[in-house]
Amino acid sequence: MSRRLLASLFGLVLALLPTAAARAEPYGGPLIDIHSHLPNPQVLEPLIAAMDRHRISRVGLLGVGGVQRDDQAWIEAASRKFPDRVIPFAPVPDPLAADAGKRLDALLGTGRFKGAGEVHIHQASRKIRRALDAPPVLAVLDVCARHGVPLVIHDELTPETTGELERALAHNRKAVVVLAHAGSGEPPALSGLLARHPNLYLDISGMHFQRTPALAAETGALEAGWRTLFTEHPDRILAGIDLWAPALYKPEMLDRLMRWTRRILGELPPDVADRIAHANAERLFRLK
Repeated sequence: MSRRLLASLFGLVLALLPTAAARAEPYGGPLIDIHSHLPNPQVLEPLIAAMDRHRISRVGLLGVGGVQRDDQAWIEAASRKFPDRVIPFAPVPDPLAADAGKRLDALLGTGRFKGAGEVHIHQASRKIRRALDAPPVLAVLDVCARHGVPLVIHDELTPETTGELERALAHNRKAVVVLAHAGSGEPPALSGLLARHPNLYLDISGMHFQRTPALAAETGALEAGWRTLFTEHPDRILAGIDLWAPALYKPEMLDRLMRWTRRILGELPPDVADRIAHANAERLFRLK
């Protein structure tokens, strides 16, 4: 076979890869949404109904970084109503407050919460900018380490915030940090962070077709860089949707987001998909 023919065949295979991936069967195994929020108590029933339709076994409900004053009450009420479906997180409204660690310690001491957060460290759209390596935030990390629960943070990565993140991770290697929405980072940089810091995890919530960065368009294939990251670090990635606004809780939108999630997971090797879809969350948040 000539080199020219080989090159042509190789180019054809590369051209067909995205199409083949897009036609992959949706992931059909157990699925946990580890990162969502309640904008009001009324959305809980539509959420559980959609989870039933799409066979999502559990949902992690987090605070919204102090934006909603009733987060804790809504999360605890949802957990009481659906104890086998809701994974409750302890909100941390202001991680720079002098008593943030003490208040979180009291909440985690009740044994009612599986994690803490979402803590807003850097969110440009809300003009939030806090130092993750500031002493009060490090105290929060120490509390999480003592209780053995992960801390979920919203921290949009820049060179400066990446440096703060690395210092915070090195401060207490027993403190597990889950970087929500993959920190809006790029796969190669995220791969380096995961390699350097065994106590760092990523959730891929909020990276669906409505948001930027997105893992894929609503009907398009998973981006190659993200597929590489997931297959290189399959034990460090968590699935999530990031429901937070009332409009996202309309049944038709819930169906679109949940179908998209299963479709994207279906493009991964089955063992990788299983870990990201549920096994990592079960291990990290001690759900079994």
